[in-house]
Amino acid sequence: MRIVVLDDYQGCAFELADWSRIRAAHEAIAFSDHIADEDELVRRLGGVDVLCIMRERTAITKSLIDKLPTLKHIVTTGHVHAALDTKAAADRGIVISTTGSSRYATAELTFGLVLALARQIVAHHNSVQSGGWQLALGHDVRGKTLGVIGLGNLGAQVAGFGKAFGMNVVGWSQNLTDEQAAKAGAIRVSKEEMFRTADYITVHYKLSARSQGIVGAQDIALMKPTAYLINTSRGPLIDEVAMIAAIREGRIAGAGIDVFDEEPLPAGHFFRTSRKVIVTPHVGYVSHENYVTYFNEMVDNIEGWLAGKPVRVAAAKA
Repeated sequence: MRIVVLDDYQGCAFELADWSRIRAAHEAIAFSDHIADEDELVRRLGGVDVLCIMRERTAITKSLIDKLPTLKHIVTTGHVHAALDTKAAADRGIVISTTGSSRYATAELTFGLVLALARQIVAHHNSVQSGGWQLALGHDVRGKTLGVIGLGNLGAQVAGFGKAFGMNVVGWSQNLTDEQAAKAGAIRVSKEEMFRTADYITVHYKLSARSQGIVGAQDIALMKPTAYLINTSRGPLIDEVAMIAAIREGRIAGAGIDVFDEEPLPAGHFFRTSRKVIVTPHVGYVSHENYVTYFNEMVDNIEGWLAGKPVRVAAAKA
């Protein structure tokens, strides 16, 4: 069998799990670069039997699947995602299996971005390393208002971090109740009130047709000029064009962004050069602990499938 791991950016797929039994009998390789061109991707994959993918880094479309006639098994880290055409795979009889995922990594990064924005950590780090010293004043987060859009598992964790740091936490989502907000340590407010009053607004929604653009130009226009947006969920949840315009024009203070409309982020993009934003390259789930889970369960899935007993099989979406 030919087994290929895509988008292994850190080159750690074969280090964090025991692939020895698989590699003793089969060819297993990993690509650490992102392959955006479909024809080049097909060329690299060759006669692939098992394709291992990292969340939503590479879209596995019907077009791509149709060009991989030997493909029999897809393993995706985490749960099945929007960039994987599960129906096309099912129509071909391809087995899709998933892995578990950390419940903490993304929430921790989110609050790290809040603190980094508040205390201007990146700017001061860059100043010191380039021979400078102190720059502008930072701000305390205690007493400030943290607005959380979506109080599910991740949003509730971020709300808890905010409470621990003495922030006033408010929450909003389309179906949020007072009881659900209170359970997360937040006060339910209207969307308009959140955008008018919060000092930091972070979004924690699954991307869907319903949630795309859930933070739009009209919402951003309500924000205080001292307020920040944080997004560690999915880029299209926020109107990126409207956000950039607000930052350029000084209508909001800046942003902490881990996810983008286009990934990897194009060269020359505003987020690559603006000092008003802190950007990370979609690393919300990229932690050692999470990757150990990913790759060990990936190996387990492949071995189960090779033995004719697939595990963690995902149901195809209609």
